[in-house]
Amino acid sequence: MNLLPNEHNNFSLTRFESMLKTNSVLFFDADQFEEIIHHYLEIGKISLAKKATKLGLEQHPTSTNLKLFQVEMFIFENELDTAEALLEELYQIEQSNEEIYIQKANILSRRDDHEGAIKLLERALEITLDEADVLSLLGMEYLFLEDFENAKCNFMKCLESDDSDYSALYNVIYCFECLEQTEEAIDYLNIFLNNNPYCEVAWHQVGKQYCIAKKYKKALAAFDFAIISDDSFVGAYLEKGKVLEKLNRFADAIESYTITLGIDDPTSFALLRIGKCYEKLGNSELSLQYFTKCVEEDPLLDKGWIAITDYYYKRKDFEKALYYIDKAISIDSENVHYWKRYAKINKRLQWFEEAEVGFRRTIELGNYELETWLTRADILTKLGEYEAAISNLAQANEFYPECAEIQFRLAGLFYMTTDTNSGSFHLKNALDIEPEFFMIIEELFPSLLTSKSVKEIVKNHKKATL
Repeated sequence: MNLLPNEHNNFSLTRFESMLKTNSVLFFDADQFEEIIHHYLEIGKISLAKKATKLGLEQHPTSTNLKLFQVEMFIFENELDTAEALLEELYQIEQSNEEIYIQKANILSRRDDHEGAIKLLERALEITLDEADVLSLLGMEYLFLEDFENAKCNFMKCLESDDSDYSALYNVIYCFECLEQTEEAIDYLNIFLNNNPYCEVAWHQVGKQYCIAKKYKKALAAFDFAIISDDSFVGAYLEKGKVLEKLNRFADAIESYTITLGIDDPTSFALLRIGKCYEKLGNSELSLQYFTKCVEEDPLLDKGWIAITDYYYKRKDFEKALYYIDKAISIDSENVHYWKRYAKINKRLQWFEEAEVGFRRTIELGNYELETWLTRADILTKLGEYEAAISNLAQANEFYPECAEIQFRLAGLFYMTTDTNSGSFHLKNALDIEPEFFMIIEELFPSLLTSKSVKEIVKNHKKATL
């Protein structure tokens, strides 16, 4: 029976899996075992690949290729010393086998010795018949070292060997981007496209580079060519939609995003952008529909919840805005953007205790904007929590040590807690920094305007500045 290669592989796999189920022992030649192991590694079934390797070596104990598969398993399981010992044995037998150098390089790479890995891969490159694979590995090692020039050169050589290696193409562009060589990337991609005019990936990438260069009309043309090359290329439609938005062509952007919904499962990004476009066109009803679809599709997308919340906030429907931001927080309570909106909405509703909690959580989650510190301090002051307000501003002062707005508030709070020495100290500081902000005392602490101490400090400061 003459079998085609794929049929032969399927037949071998069927026999092998049948053997495992029945616990019988069948004979396979070494090449068949290699094909079986390679198949299982490709689909990520490592345990079956290990079984096939073990059985293969029992039947073919001298097979170098099967031993190399065994090395690969050891490396995968991080048993690097065992893998290294076995490689050394193989090296003594076959010093011209490039796979030995590749696996040795793999071990060194795992140990963060990327320079050593590069030396071994260069040796492998001298003897291999498949340069593209080794060049790709070299490129990756240079990436680990953040040597983007050498990485770029190796990935370019990969493409010279195989211009359909899109992984290498993406890596070349990544290197250009890390080197901030936008124009050079565009030139490279245009040369590549001269030889590969129907490469949708290259058109897509050159379009993105034109976007970085803010050449939006050229970007649009590039994405159109990507779509001509592959009319089911979702990424090209999405990028085209983004460019159309930048050109204020919102209806056309909606059309581009909508096409993606029919090609594949709807993406939350496309639904969100359609909603944003309808918002720009003044169609609030449809914008809200798409924001809602967006969070239904992906409840973890914060931009969707924020879009709905902001929709109601802009219309001063604060209770509905609060309802949606509460739902968002129940899904992700560590999202600083949610807490910031929660705080602002509660403040607008004059629910100050809840607003204070929101601003406190915002700070705890790493939002150190001056406005956040000041607003929380003002709320605590309104609630009569002077000591907490002082503590809050003392932390803010570490980030903004020369801020009159902080100093005036601290002055007022210390006076309110009858610590006149500290109050005087901060009031003098505040007046030295920015006397115009004295209005803070007038607005937040009007009772202090009659204080002799405050009047004296202000009077002396005016005399000093005349």
